[in-house]
Amino acid sequence: MHIGIIGLGKMGANMRERLREHDIEVTGFDTNPDLSDVESLHDLVEALPAPRLVWVMVPSGRITDGVVADLSEFLDEGDLVINGGNSRYTDDLRYGQRLDVHGIRFVDAGVSGGVWGDRYGYGLMVGGADADVERAMPVFDALRPEGPREEGFSHVGPIGAGHYAKMVHNGVEYALMQAYAEGYELLAKRSDLVTDVEATFAGWQRGTVVRSWLLELLVRALQEDPELDDIRGYVNDSGEGRWTVEEAIDQAVPVPTISAAIFARFVSRQQDSPAMRAVASLRNQFGGHAVTPAGE
Repeated sequence: MHIGIIGLGKMGANMRERLREHDIEVTGFDTNPDLSDVESLHDLVEALPAPRLVWVMVPSGRITDGVVADLSEFLDEGDLVINGGNSRYTDDLRYGQRLDVHGIRFVDAGVSGGVWGDRYGYGLMVGGADADVERAMPVFDALRPEGPREEGFSHVGPIGAGHYAKMVHNGVEYALMQAYAEGYELLAKRSDLVTDVEATFAGWQRGTVVRSWLLELLVRALQEDPELDDIRGYVNDSGEGRWTVEEAIDQAVPVPTISAAIFARFVSRQQDSPAMRAVASLRNQFGGHAVTPAGE
């Protein structure tokens, strides 16, 4: 099998290597010529045998819009496009419709695994027609983790379902990370009593009900920087957590834990939170509680 990959960032480049290790021929294109196997998107299309299989791995939104628009012009009827970037599921519906006008097939794939995917494999949540998913199954099998297919790959529904599942996955991920982080802060506050926070988390990795890969990664981080004082507590969000909360509002589904995790990230970006200044002022007004002057 021969596949083209568009976008050779951290994940795209790792996926190219993992596929090659599983004897799948890969031609990659990136706007960075140092990473690209060909000079242009048109050259990529020309390098692939028909019917073509193209994996798009670029940032969601405007960039993916542009790539899909170009592919709708370059590809032929019967070719298959897989969108593996972190697109919103509603965008996939548009992409599928646009490509279908030209007889080009489309599948959306939610991908989890980050920079470790090349070593351990990627968790895949896929949306699309049965025949299209089956056609790309050698690629999915090469990318997913070793072991039973159903534990690392799922065909979750029609176009859009893959990224919908990934959106919810990331919302859950936000909440899990926030819970571990809050537990860390509480343990670190009582260093007079809990003298080895790293050992505490390390001891949760087997036998406990909170064991997980995220916990293993937190232990790794604490081993590298026990006080976590080499980094600022500033946390971005990729968009999927917000989309999860927005979808929950639309569906009237309560997601208080995921919502709290999103808002905690917003708080992390405020060096001097206006809301917390208001709380301090109110406490001073009604109770005469002391306030800390600005700059201290």
